[in-house]
Amino acid sequence: MEDRTGLQLGNRDTAANMDVDPQRLAAHVARIAASPRPGESEELRRCRAYVTECLEACGWIVTRHPFDATTAEGASLEGINLVARHTEHPQAAGPQFCVGAHLDSTPNSPGADDNASAVAGMLEIARLLPQRWPFEAELGLELVAFDLEENMMLGGAEHVRRTADAGIDLRGMISLEMIGYCDASAGSQNLPRQLVGKYPDTGDFIAVIGNQNSGALIDRFASGMKRVRGLPVETLQVPSNGDYLQATRLSDHSPFWDAGYPALMITDTSFLRNPNYHMPSDTPETLDIDFVTLVTQGCLLTLQSILAEGL
Repeated sequence: MEDRTGLQLGNRDTAANMDVDPQRLAAHVARIAASPRPGESEELRRCRAYVTECLEACGWIVTRHPFDATTAEGASLEGINLVARHTEHPQAAGPQFCVGAHLDSTPNSPGADDNASAVAGMLEIARLLPQRWPFEAELGLELVAFDLEENMMLGGAEHVRRTADAGIDLRGMISLEMIGYCDASAGSQNLPRQLVGKYPDTGDFIAVIGNQNSGALIDRFASGMKRVRGLPVETLQVPSNGDYLQATRLSDHSPFWDAGYPALMITDTSFLRNPNYHMPSDTPETLDIDFVTLVTQGCLLTLQSILAEGL
């Protein structure tokens, strides 16, 4: 089945997945992935305005955090992270949790999976979570649309710097990184040499990846996401902040690892599964919107629990 946005709607039973709306997810992806949106581009500015509008419509206060950064090649770039807190549940003074997804893409790709799928999931979490926010939450929550991730996670590094400088008690974060590509064919999942035989070779699971400081967070998200019917979940805990498995560092969680914060990457495994990675062919119609729906629901359920009970 196909909806009017062009994204594929499969036959999974998602009725039990509460209120996550696949049509809304599809519309977000179509809007964000209309064309490439590299750092400093007009298209990225348009998408930033769209994300801000969506968040504000759900009661979130969005703050722009501009920053200057230098790439590994020595080029100077200007970025803007969007940081959102809900008007009715700010809790900015106590312990915090962070949910982030990068908004930029590479210059030659519309980035439907990388990373419009994850931004769409974050926007749906932003819409639904305030409706079921724990009355006496143990943690506050910030949502972050990171900039310049495609330039070696410069937006994530900037947010870590601001967090540390402000003395924020950050208990953990998740980076939603490509959550929309699913292939149930045998052999569709590639694996790093070290992991061959330890994980499925079918690319229909979501991966929850953390480092040596993130064991408790891995357990919480794995158990929470496994509550969603029809969503296979695999976990990986890497030593040494992923230094010996560089593919696990390729999102905005890695600056948090390096700074000592518990952090996860929630991912469809990127180029290890999706043949459209960083290509012009990473378009909305290649995604499985039911898979995005299931992953978003799993994150939503787990966040409810973490906010209520803490870490």
